[in-house]
Amino acid sequence: MVANPYYQFSMCFQRLYPYAIFRLRQKEQSNEVHKVAYLTFDDGPIPEVTPRVLDILKQYGVKATFFMVGENIDKYPDLYRRVIAEGHTVGNHTYHHVKGMKMSTTKYMEEVIKWEQTVEQHGAPSTRLFRPPYGRTWWWQRKAIAQRGYQIYLWDVLTHDYSACQSPEKMMKTIRRYTRNGSIINFHDSIKSNERMLDTLPQAIQFLQSHGYTLLPLQ
Repeated sequence: MVANPYYQFSMCFQRLYPYAIFRLRQKEQSNEVHKVAYLTFDDGPIPEVTPRVLDILKQYGVKATFFMVGENIDKYPDLYRRVIAEGHTVGNHTYHHVKGMKMSTTKYMEEVIKWEQTVEQHGAPSTRLFRPPYGRTWWWQRKAIAQRGYQIYLWDVLTHDYSACQSPEKMMKTIRRYTRNGSIINFHDSIKSNERMLDTLPQAIQFLQSHGYTLLPLQ
């Protein structure tokens, strides 16, 4: 049997990030497994994309989690507030979408704190959800984030919607093959991902719901 490279990479990646959650394991109740999955969106809010995502989620009665860039929140506060008002959860994705492995922990935490100050300024509830941009940080940065009270959420299903080599067909193949009970699925509400993600999202929701998944936001 040939080993699956996607699975091997995912397992290696998870071993490097002991502070992070990649999948939320669900308990069995009455000998039946209640299947749950979590849709997450990185890099918004973006006026060309995020409203269309929200419309699709509303159409299917789904709540999700948006890991937002603080700078975008400052640019589009009304859109940020719409996400909150419609019952979705929001996570810290740093203020400028920075690469943690190219900066000191002090500078990185300044980005985290500036994001907190931004959401406080716009009157939204605080959050303990954090996702590092690009999914990468040094271990000592992850420790500092955890000490500040955050839970780091990564993913176990990456759609690669930002890649020009991807297509809705390839993305759906990934979702069908790798989604399990408790999976965290990663999309991007960004210009780079725009049409690929928007074409795939309704298909993904229909597939998951038809296979008994309840789609919930991270808390």
